[in-house]
Amino acid sequence: MRKLLNTIYITNELAYLALEGENILCKVEDKTALRIPILNVENVVCFSYIGCSPALMGKCVENAIPINFLTPNGKFLAKVCGETRGNVTLRVKQIDKFREEGLLLSQNTMMAKFCNTISVIKRTLHDTPPLREDEELQKAMAFIKSSIESLWNAEDTEQVMGIEGNAARTYFHVFHKLIKNKNEIFAFQNRNKRPPLDATNAVLSFMYSIHTNEIASALETVGLDSYIGFCHALRSGRTSLASDLVEEMRCIIERFVLGLINLKVLNEGDFERQISGAVYLNREGRAKVLKHWQEKKRTDMMHPYLKQKIPVGLLAYVQSNLLAKYVRGDIEEYPAFIL
Repeated sequence: MRKLLNTIYITNELAYLALEGENILCKVEDKTALRIPILNVENVVCFSYIGCSPALMGKCVENAIPINFLTPNGKFLAKVCGETRGNVTLRVKQIDKFREEGLLLSQNTMMAKFCNTISVIKRTLHDTPPLREDEELQKAMAFIKSSIESLWNAEDTEQVMGIEGNAARTYFHVFHKLIKNKNEIFAFQNRNKRPPLDATNAVLSFMYSIHTNEIASALETVGLDSYIGFCHALRSGRTSLASDLVEEMRCIIERFVLGLINLKVLNEGDFERQISGAVYLNREGRAKVLKHWQEKKRTDMMHPYLKQKIPVGLLAYVQSNLLAKYVRGDIEEYPAFIL
């Protein structure tokens, strides 16, 4: 089992990363803010442009540690990583497998997503008895269940994505009922992005982006090409396969975000509103969310297929490895993650 190491998140635009012996050194205005052994690091994520020494980039490449550059709002910009590793025949098999069985993979992935969506709603109903008889929530769950049946009648991936779109709209139409913290800042009407127009959408978009990048790194680790997917359309610069896998794991992010809001971890001071109406996490808000995400990744969960406990942070690697086994033909079906 892969060891869960640290992800370093750099949120200060004045930070400079350098190599000091076998350590990653982070300096802010010539003062050392962080020194950590490079062997304890598995990923570096930088928000906004920073300075990074060529020596550190070379060392990270040598140790297969990707350095990801994102905007302060979480939009992916670029990634520094080493040469593509792994068996090249695995990537050839990946293309062939996705062409042959892309529809089945898409159906299984969306089925898992719908099941997990229902689980997120049921979790709130369990914790909030007054909502158990809520007619809108019951209708939403019934529609999503019927969408699972519709998946198996789909003739191509486009139809699968159409069914997914309708189910997602239904889910987010009742998402505000899952928010117990009725603070005006977290008022939620619908899912919006690019840009997010409220605080809840801002946190969701930010965490979806973070988790997609983590899945992309996991896929590269097991030798799969994160840019060649089976469900989302192929597009230059888009990690389509990571976007595919994140669908079945969105429930982890959504429950995490709901926890931050309902437990009042976040407040109005953690966001900034722009003239355009866009709402984003500010630096303090990002730091707060990432701190709790690191803690979340170290908690244990029971993996439904392996039947053993794993840290939440290893879920992306486990699912990537299972997908690689499926592509190689070691297992007959890819077991999509069901919460």
